[in-house]
Amino acid sequence: MSNLSKRSLIKAFALSALAGAALIGCGKKEEAPAPVPAPAPAAEAPKPEPLKVAFAYVGPVGDGGWTFAHDNGRKAVEAEFGDKVVTSFVENVPESADAERVLRDLAGQGNKLIFGTTFGYMEPMLKVAPDFKDVKFEHATGYKTAENMRTYDSRTYEGAYMAGVIAGAMTKTNTLGVVASIPIPEVIRNINSFTLGAQSVNPKVKTKVVWVNGWFDPPKETEAATSLINGGADVLMQNTDSPAVLKTAQEKGVRAFGWDSDMSAYGPKAHLGSAVINWGPYYIKAVGDALNGTWTTGGVWWGHKEGAIDMVSIAEDVPAETKAKIDTIKAGLKDGSFSIWKGPILGQDGKEVLAKDAVADDAFLGGVKFYVKGVEGKVPN
Repeated sequence: MSNLSKRSLIKAFALSALAGAALIGCGKKEEAPAPVPAPAPAAEAPKPEPLKVAFAYVGPVGDGGWTFAHDNGRKAVEAEFGDKVVTSFVENVPESADAERVLRDLAGQGNKLIFGTTFGYMEPMLKVAPDFKDVKFEHATGYKTAENMRTYDSRTYEGAYMAGVIAGAMTKTNTLGVVASIPIPEVIRNINSFTLGAQSVNPKVKTKVVWVNGWFDPPKETEAATSLINGGADVLMQNTDSPAVLKTAQEKGVRAFGWDSDMSAYGPKAHLGSAVINWGPYYIKAVGDALNGTWTTGGVWWGHKEGAIDMVSIAEDVPAETKAKIDTIKAGLKDGSFSIWKGPILGQDGKEVLAKDAVADDAFLGGVKFYVKGVEGKVPN
């Protein structure tokens, strides 16, 4: 075979090999790219710790009056904020050195908002507040504040005035009685407002007062109520915390009012109405301020206008015109057209303490230490 023929044969074999390789390459499938892994889910932000809120109570939660009303306010906070808050309370905390110890303990337990619910906690709270700058303190019915301590109160004198209007219409002896707790402006103001309300419908009334020098002392309250009834009072009001006065009125066959909470169940035959406090709106606001970072010091004083004070469960035998007058007073308090402390108002000695058409401001009301005309006896020192 010639060299030319050999070369042609080699070339043919080479071309056949290349064609076979091409055919093999065309028949091979492309491998799919590896799947891209899914991104890991973002970690959830940690849930904020609930705000720990504590309440110090001067009486038992079952007193049916003052402390019971505060505890209803605490429950309103729980209902409003759910798991954003954790609340607790200590009851029967005396207005003494024990109050300071309890307040320090509550702050030490990690509570960041603490409510002290009686006047006598003011000085102890002032001592504790500077030592716990990260805690917000709230003091009921007081007047001293600090950088991290504010005051709050309800205009209980509005409820006392409405009770007086009813009492003035219902008394047959024209003698009213008040079982009073401690002689501070808050209580003296309520006695006077009760008397002013009664005088607005019955100028002949006079008011007798017995002081028990305590907020919650059912035996003493019973004794005081009995003394007033024996002295001719046929309608009683109280500025104490238990239903003992209303119970005594029912036993003795006279009439009386519930105070701070609806006490109608404790003496339904004697009950004329209850001057109640609803602490819920304020406690919800205060806790909301703490949660939102808008809490500031100062003082707050709420009344019927803000939903804090009301007269409820008025007895069926109260005259229709008296009930209508109560409705008018409520409307006036709501829109600001009615003022309870508007002159002329005379003191017990007959001298003018508020000039004609003058309206008492909060500074005046906060310093009431005198009886108005119609109240018998002397204000204790």
